[in-house]
Amino acid sequence: MAEESTEGQSPAVNEEIGDLIGRLSADGDLDRDTRGRLLARLARLLGASARKAGATGLAGGRWMSDVFSDVAPRIPIRDLDTLRRHHEGMQGERLADDLVRSAVNATTAVGAAGGALAAVEFVAPPLLLSAPAQLVAESLVLAAIEVKLIAELHEVYGIQVQGSGTARAATFVSAWARQRGVNPLDSNSMTNALGVAAKQALRKRMLRTLGRSLTTMGPFLTGAFAGGALNRAATKRLADTIRNDLRRHVGKALDRPALPE
Repeated sequence: MAEESTEGQSPAVNEEIGDLIGRLSADGDLDRDTRGRLLARLARLLGASARKAGATGLAGGRWMSDVFSDVAPRIPIRDLDTLRRHHEGMQGERLADDLVRSAVNATTAVGAAGGALAAVEFVAPPLLLSAPAQLVAESLVLAAIEVKLIAELHEVYGIQVQGSGTARAATFVSAWARQRGVNPLDSNSMTNALGVAAKQALRKRMLRTLGRSLTTMGPFLTGAFAGGALNRAATKRLADTIRNDLRRHVGKALDRPALPE
C-alpha cells in the first residue's frame, strides 16, 4: 500500500491534485467545458482530502494553506526567455501588460466556470453537498494563477529569486500572501521557507480568496458573472501593486518598446 501523506491522502492523489491545479493555472487556452471538467475533478479530490483532514485540520484555513503549499512547486513558472517566446517577442512593460492580461482573463474564466457549475448544482439540490469543495478548488486555482503571475512579473523586471523549485515557490507564495513584490535587499522578503508569520498570512489570504469564490454560488448563472468580475478586479489590483513594488526595487519602469509598424 502507498504511504499516506500527513494530510491522510495517498501520494498519487496528492500528485493528481497538484497536476490539476498546474493545468488550470497554466498560460494556455482551456475551453469552458474542459476547465469545468477539471475543476469538478479537482473538487472531488479535495472533498475527499478535506474529509480525511477532519474539522480540526479545516479550522482557520490550515488545511487549505497546507494543500496550497504542497502543490505550489507544481505551478508552471516560465523564465524570461520562455516568456518572450510565448508572447511574440514582447519585452519590458509591454510584456508585463500581456502577462497581466492573460492572468486576468484566466481568473475571470475560473470564476465563470465555477459559477456555471454552481448553477447546475442549484438546479439539482443533491449536488449541493459538493459546493464547499468546489469553492476550495476554485480558490486554490485562483491563488495558483496569481502566484504564477507574481513569479513571472519578477522575471520581467529582472528580480531573480534563487534556490530550488520548492524554495522559490515558498518565496512567491509568501509574496502572494502579503500581496507585495519581493525586495531583493530584504532578507525576510527573499525567504525560501514559510515561517510561522508567513503561514498565518497565507491562511488569512486563502480564506479571503475563498470568500471571493463564494460569489459564484448564486443561482442561474448570476454567480458566473459576479465571480468573473470580482476575480478580474482582484487580479488586476494585485498586479498593479506588485508592478509598482518591482519598479521601486529596480529604480525605474522598464522600457516600453515601440510596436512594429
